[in-house]
Amino acid sequence: MKQFGLIGFPLTHSFSKNYFSEKFEKENIENCAYELFPIERIELINDLIKQRPNLVGLNVTIPYKESVIPFLHELDATTKAIGAVNCIKIENGKLIGYNTDAFGFKQSIKPFLETHHERALILGTGGASKAVYHVLNEIGIDCFFVSRDKSTLKTTKAFNYNELNEHVFNAFKLIVNTSPVGTYPNVSDAPEIPYELLTPNHLLYDLVYNPIETEFLKRGKQQGATVINGLSMLHQQAEEAWRIWNK
Repeated sequence: MKQFGLIGFPLTHSFSKNYFSEKFEKENIENCAYELFPIERIELINDLIKQRPNLVGLNVTIPYKESVIPFLHELDATTKAIGAVNCIKIENGKLIGYNTDAFGFKQSIKPFLETHHERALILGTGGASKAVYHVLNEIGIDCFFVSRDKSTLKTTKAFNYNELNEHVFNAFKLIVNTSPVGTYPNVSDAPEIPYELLTPNHLLYDLVYNPIETEFLKRGKQQGATVINGLSMLHQQAEEAWRIWNK
């Protein structure tokens, strides 16, 4: 039996187990199982690998997309450039890190991008934000991070939340939430941005997929903005992970 799974903590928000279990059933994929592995410290990955000799692939979620890197033997070139991992292939005792978030995000946002989306605000500074930055930067979109304390970041291309004003929102028509704010069960929470400044020219993308419509997206929709949730990205990155594990 080939084993696959997800590491992170906590894992109450994850759809991955259901997604892969349904995939195995629908596509008649035999001798495969997908499990959740909520580990409280990333160091416990070593014990997990030892205890599960049939593990051939892992997904990685919050908060370990960056801290898992020292425990891997290798990173593919794109992942090295991004600096965050959300997929691990286990092959002949070697742990190889990949980033399928970037693939999933690119595939899901491409159909919605227009010429006026030339600048983007990225809310959050965790592992997922690095994949989003990598994709948008490659496309040629100028990106600024939004943080509670921009002085802690290694880039000058950043705003504090309290600096977001009409001038900023006129210049930045794409806003991507890469933070977990608004994830179930905290469904009434939303990133602290001035929603009243949003317009129909704005595109809001939320990496959160549980709930399907977050408070962030609801408030954007009320202002006439185009909104996208993270479900398509989840599906795209999951299929890319499956391809990597089986290539």
